[in-house]
Order: sequence, then C-alpha cells, then structure tokens
Amino acid sequence: MRFGVVAGGEVRWRGAWVGVVDSLSPRLRRLPRAAVCGRELRVARGPRARLLGLARLERGRAGGGLLIPRCSCVHTFGMRFPLDLHFLDASGAPLLVRRAVPARRVVLCRGARAVMEIPAAEGGEISPPRP
Repeated sequence: MRFGVVAGGEVRWRGAWVGVVDSLSPRLRRLPRAAVCGRELRVARGPRARLLGLARLERGRAGGGLLIPRCSCVHTFGMRFPLDLHFLDASGAPLLVRRAVPARRVVLCRGARAVMEIPAAEGGEISPPRP
C-alpha cells in the first residue's frame, strides 16, 4: 500500500496532501488524513478507530469517509446511515465496490489490502473495479 504517516501525523497517499473538514467528529479529527482515489479520507490506524469506523456517527459528522488499511472485511453494526464500501488492492486500485450497505452487515473481499468506508450518498464518483 502506498501511503505513510509523516511528520505532524499527516498521511501522504501518492504524493497528495489533504485539507481539514470542519464539521468532522472529534473522534475522526484526531486521525491522520489521506487522499485516496481522489477523495479526502481519515485513516483508521489504531485498534479503536479500526473497530468503530464510522459507527454511531451522524452522516454530516462522518466527513468524506474513512480508510482502513490492512483490512479485507468490515462490519456495519452501529451505523446510522448506509455505506459505500470500496475494497482496494495493494496499489490502491478498487477490487470490489459494494454500494449502500445497510446497518448490521459483514462484507468481505479476499485479497483486499484496505477498505474505504464512504457515506452512501457521496460514493458515486469512484471508478468501478477493473474487469
């Protein structure tokens, strides 16, 4: 996976820096940032951030979404809105896209190296997986 944390806790993904989203939940605001597939996301690095993801947040406080590195399976328990899940390979290209996944589901993609959790109404601009 081509991203890494650099000085100041910021994340660099393919050379791009990401701005700050003001309405973001304080829980997400502390996480490093990354630009992935043209989207600005927070990166879930610690066990708590990886377990909670966007659960229990209002849609407006979720920001652009969340990147969960080293992950091939996610749950949507505790979600208050549907998610678009984008499973990425080691180079950051989409392997599988599951749109509008409702609460109380588990979704798996073998071979995925990261997952982007994006609020469902905002995920349409990501390109579909390669054939």
